[in-house]
Amino acid sequence: MPPASVASLTVGGLRRVLLVLCATEIVSWGVLYYAFPVLAPSISADTGWPVSTVTAAFSTGLVVSALVGIWSGRLLDRIGPRPVMTVGSALAAPAVVGIGWAPTLPLFFAAWTLAGVAMAGTLYPPAFAALTRWWGPRRVRALTVVTLLGGLASTIFAPLTAALLGHLGWRDTYLVLAIVLAVTTLPGHALGLRGRWPEHHETGEPAPRHAPREIVRSRAFALLVAAITLGTFSAFAVVVNQVPLFLERGLSTTTAAWVLGLGGVGQVCGRLGYGRLDRTLGVRARGVGILAVSALATALLALVPGPTGLLTAVAMLAGAARGIFTLLQATAISDRWGAAHYGRLNGLLSAPSMIATAVAPWAGAALAATLGGYTAVFWLLAAVAATAAAFAVGSIPPRVAAAR
Repeated sequence: MPPASVASLTVGGLRRVLLVLCATEIVSWGVLYYAFPVLAPSISADTGWPVSTVTAAFSTGLVVSALVGIWSGRLLDRIGPRPVMTVGSALAAPAVVGIGWAPTLPLFFAAWTLAGVAMAGTLYPPAFAALTRWWGPRRVRALTVVTLLGGLASTIFAPLTAALLGHLGWRDTYLVLAIVLAVTTLPGHALGLRGRWPEHHETGEPAPRHAPREIVRSRAFALLVAAITLGTFSAFAVVVNQVPLFLERGLSTTTAAWVLGLGGVGQVCGRLGYGRLDRTLGVRARGVGILAVSALATALLALVPGPTGLLTAVAMLAGAARGIFTLLQATAISDRWGAAHYGRLNGLLSAPSMIATAVAPWAGAALAATLGGYTAVFWLLAAVAATAAAFAVGSIPPRVAAAR
């Protein structure tokens, strides 16, 4: 554990923050993100709104989250995560109630817009900022724990949402989920994130050499944003389009779903191994290597026709690359420029990638219709990931490159 002098919290305080964020990230991701894919078909069937329109409302929330995240990142640097994440939690519950009880499509979009504001204060970026500043040089351990457990959000909330849907319908399901969200995240963030927010010189790292504005205008930052955005688009498009690809290969829907689920196991295994990569590889080698493995795994998904066991192994490799990529994104700013301006810089880094996340769910289907099938889509996504790896080569500031 980090000494108290590193993070201006006692060891007990650091553990409390870590446990709170593990719990609140599972619930926040589960309710605000993973419940929607389960409920979307029922929303469309009940209201008569096309699935594409319903999905557009969800995507609107993600885009709003990206834009608000730039502003909330600056607040995080100045005042810390407690007020930002508490306000996000306070907005999240009424937003989810509004989604569930919106009588008209405009109100449905408005509720998802409010949910987007809440996401900016509750999902990974503010949690990563909290752990990066408080845990200092030992942040990788804390980030790994949170993302490992945060990966359980879909495992817990997809079946829970489906079970509630079967008994309550989609509107009351969202009401129950709003209650779960409120009783978990609001007191968790308000009471569990207590502690003085340390100045950058208290994190155990050297003082920053450059102002945030100078960093944002640098070539290294621009290339990092390009690499992370393209990598995110490829990773999320691969996830949401794996089942259609496997169906083209002759797998049943049930088998395809199982293969996709085992890819999630690979994701967990990849995150478990990130600490070793952090200790043994430099910043450039780590970033380029992870994106290159993602490109390779995506190309293998396009190339391998079967059998099921081999497809499963490739899906797990893709999942491992995706799991490591989450931690790569979480540490990209602090590895290059330290923790002093993490909130602001990570908000700017995360905004385009969150928009890429919003676009990815329907991009695969549109590309498949244009290119004549999902095999061609996966070849294209492999090229996108390879391009991200190429951009990552130049995403290292001169002083970090010299140190490595």
